Amino acid sequence: MTRRHRRRVLSLTLATCLAYPLVAPVEGAARAEPRPVTAESWQRSSSARLDVDGSLSDVLALSAGNVWAVGQQEIWDVWKNRGTIRHWNGTAWAEVAIRDATGAGNLRTIAAGTPTQVWAVGDGHDGLPYLAGGDVTGFDRVQVPGLWAGDWLGGLDAKGGKVVAVGSRGDKALIVSGQNGSWTVTPTTSDGALYAVSGGFAVGDTGDGPLVMRQSGGSWKPMRLPRIPGGYLRDIQVDSAKRALAVGGVYHGAGRIDPLVLSWNGKRWTREKLPPITARLYGVTGDGKGRYWISGYDRERPAEGFLLRQEKGRFEVIRGGGDAKSRNSVRLQAVTYLPGKGTVWAVGHVVDATDRYTDVVETFGPKPPTTS
Repeated sequence: MTRRHRRRVLSLTLATCLAYPLVAPVEGAARAEPRPVTAESWQRSSSARLDVDGSLSDVLALSAGNVWAVGQQEIWDVWKNRGTIRHWNGTAWAEVAIRDATGAGNLRTIAAGTPTQVWAVGDGHDGLPYLAGGDVTGFDRVQVPGLWAGDWLGGLDAKGGKVVAVGSRGDKALIVSGQNGSWTVTPTTSDGALYAVSGGFAVGDTGDGPLVMRQSGGSWKPMRLPRIPGGYLRDIQVDSAKRALAVGGVYHGAGRIDPLVLSWNGKRWTREKLPPITARLYGVTGDGKGRYWISGYDRERPAEGFLLRQEKGRFEVIRGGGDAKSRNSVRLQAVTYLPGKGTVWAVGHVVDATDRYTDVVETFGPKPPTTS
């Protein structure tokens, strides 16, 4: 079984996907702390109130009163495990109904074509990928002709009336697109699996290195990348055809993983030089103007939420408040920028001393003015 096969199998459930954050730091890695952040700071930690052993895997902020999150609950119980969709109305979180008898398993990604048309993708309990659309009144599963048992979907994008989901079929990247109720399943000839898609770019890995595919002329084609053996990408933020940021890691074997960030300038992908951190990187968001926030998990300071902020090639670390008595580690799987507020929300889960999981929502924003 190849390394990518192992990673692909592990990604099928959130429980096993969490194996990545548990690996040891890279031996010999520098432990110096980057310069303290000056633009934003941690504000608070809260919960979307999932059931026991729940985690959030993605978050999307459309406005201060219209924030969405997806994940799963009771992740360790194969009989009770189920996906969940949550909505924040500006005051409180509420669970949104999923109207489907077959039931959703882990929901990985959420996207919105309009403020009132939202999509979620993940696993179905029937062995097929799960795709559902809806609004605050509830979600309905969409049956996509051409999807097979064993197909896997990890990423989702929605713009206007068009939806694009990406994943894998066997050892090849897979693209699913839909518009006006018509769906097309497109197996590709590119080796690998795709985990995220945005603005005509999709990212993942080939099993030997990172993979970026771009939509061009009605088809998806792999892009030229720096040679990074063991590299993989898990999320991408696209500002325009000439600016994007993709995040992931570099697998060295025996549990050794380095963080990886690639930037796109419209002509080429470049590997970014990062501060001396050992964090695992999972999600990325941006304000559309060249400022990015990357979520993850830092084993060096596990009880604190972790964000990596990038602007004009400069990276700075933002850390959340730590509480070793109530949580052993905070793993932030995804992050979203809140338009007009200058804040970001990150979601994931907290692990306590008894290995119980609790969903977490961490917010970061401008520092309050200091008083003399």
